[in-house]
This record gives sequence, C-alpha cells and structure tokens, in this order.
Amino acid sequence: MKHGTVLVADRHSPMLGGVRSLLEERFESVVMVADENSLVQMAEKLRPDLVVVDVSLPVTGKKKVVTVLRERFPDALLVAFSIHDESVAVERVLASGASAFVLKRSATTDLVPALEEVFAGRAYVLPAARGCLRGPHNQNRGRVTRRAPQEE
Repeated sequence: MKHGTVLVADRHSPMLGGVRSLLEERFESVVMVADENSLVQMAEKLRPDLVVVDVSLPVTGKKKVVTVLRERFPDALLVAFSIHDESVAVERVLASGASAFVLKRSATTDLVPALEEVFAGRAYVLPAARGCLRGPHNQNRGRVTRRAPQEE
C-alpha cells in the first residue's frame, strides 16, 4: 500500500532525482521543490504526509528550515537529510523537530528504513551517529507525532 503525498526539498537536482526514484514506489505523489518559498507554499497547499528536506536549504531569516516547518506545520512528519554527520548537527536537527536524520551519502540505503520508522511512530537516526548522541535519540526510541487523517 502506498502512502499519500511526500514533499521533497533540496536545491541539488541530482539529489532530487535520486530521492524521487526511491519514493515513487512508496507514495502516490512525489512533489519536488528547490527553495524555501516553494517548500512552504507547497506544504500549505498539499498538506503532505511527509516532508523530506535538506537541512542546508537556504531560508530567509535566522531560523533553520526544520524549525520553520515544525512551527508552521506542527503535525507534519519531517525527515531531514544532510551532508553533515557531526553529532551536534544531528542533535540540533532532531531537537528542532525532525522525525528522522539521514545522511545524503547514504540516502539510498537509509532513507527507506527512516521512512518505515517514522511512519511506525518512531524517530530514526543514521546508524553511525546513534552512539554519539545524547538523549532519547541515541537508542532510536524518540517518538514522533502522526497527523490525524483528514475527514473527507
């Protein structure tokens, strides 16, 4: 069974193409955007089941993209991906409200398991970083919130 809609935001088109091919098998609709304005507009319009976002996506103002999404769409499931694997960066993204953290270089192997965990209501942290994190994410036990199904 396929999930509904996923919104993917990354300014690097080769990355978008690779992620799209992984997600098209699992979602009815995969929508790709390359900037913050398009991301927010499409999230408001589509109310996707999941948002996959590059944490280095340029944003206006001082807030990071995950923080902006969490504030504007508190019930959204958010998967962050990045080229940065430092424990401080991972912790910051998870503390900002991401449900999962995946490295871009391992997206082909880690993105699908991350989605499975997130849709099961659990947080996902890339295996290599789990041991160096503090708090609930170091054992992959963080809980995530699922949005209630919309009435038709």
